Amino acid sequence: VQLQASGGGLVQSGDSLRLSCVYSGRTFHAYAVGWFRRAPGKEREFVASISRSGDFSDCAASVKDRFTISRDNAKNTVYLQMNSLRPEDTATYYCALGGRIESIRRYPNFRGQGTLVTVSS
Repeated sequence: VQLQASGGGLVQSGDSLRLSCVYSGRTFHAYAVGWFRRAPGKEREFVASISRSGDFSDCAASVKDRFTISRDNAKNTVYLQMNSLRPEDTATYYCALGGRIESIRRYPNFRGQGTLVTVSS
């Protein structure tokens, strides 16, 4: 079972992008899902997460009010809408599964390739 992230690209500061992450199995609804990123030369960091039902979400302070996470369980897909992008958002973005939204920050389960987002100034 894999998570396939897509939607990255090269954009300018202030632009928007929407990332998608598709789950290839049949139990997507049973997992919380999170987005993480790794910038060049830096450690991986948490970006946002969403509960199994989609009723609850969490995000890092650095992206609050700019990024929105959502999911469509019928499509086995989670999205990350990124607005007002900044050069410091440049990173490879990965999605991960978790048992619960409360624990996915500490115990993410990565199962696929990320998608590269590059924001020019």
